[in-house]
Amino acid sequence: MSTPGRPSTSERPSTPDRAGGTDADGLLAEQLLRLTRRLHRIQKHHLEPVGITPAQSRLLRTVAHFGEPPRMADLAARLEVVPRAVTSLVDGLEACDRVRRVPDPSNRRVVRIELTDAGRATLRELRSARRAAAEDILAPLTVEQREVLEGLLSALVDSGPERGC
Repeated sequence: MSTPGRPSTSERPSTPDRAGGTDADGLLAEQLLRLTRRLHRIQKHHLEPVGITPAQSRLLRTVAHFGEPPRMADLAARLEVVPRAVTSLVDGLEACDRVRRVPDPSNRRVVRIELTDAGRATLRELRSARRAAAEDILAPLTVEQREVLEGLLSALVDSGPERGC
């Protein structure tokens, strides 16, 4: 599908660059970056009424996916961020009574993070907000196009370990 006045990716010239890629690859990468920024803006807009940031939303969902309250280090590893970033997110969520720090019963030095009742209620609100954001983003696509997109994104996401930047 092309934007009026712009050729579709398949219509654009695909001149190989020095690295063996094509100009179309660079354009596609730029479109993916633009889409990522748009996704972030739309998600942020839908999360504002819930009173939570996209990063806090991700941390809250991650805590909920663990069978038992996770350690801060477990969260950092799962989120692929530095532990300090998790500390800041937990601080913000704890200030709103959405999570709480609890001692590990087997090791006093370890702190675990558990959801509060308010955190569980926020997760329910987040589900609705995420569905609304997804609908905003995917609205221009037909059901068939959404299915194709799902397959393409799965192929990219599941393509194996990330290579260094």
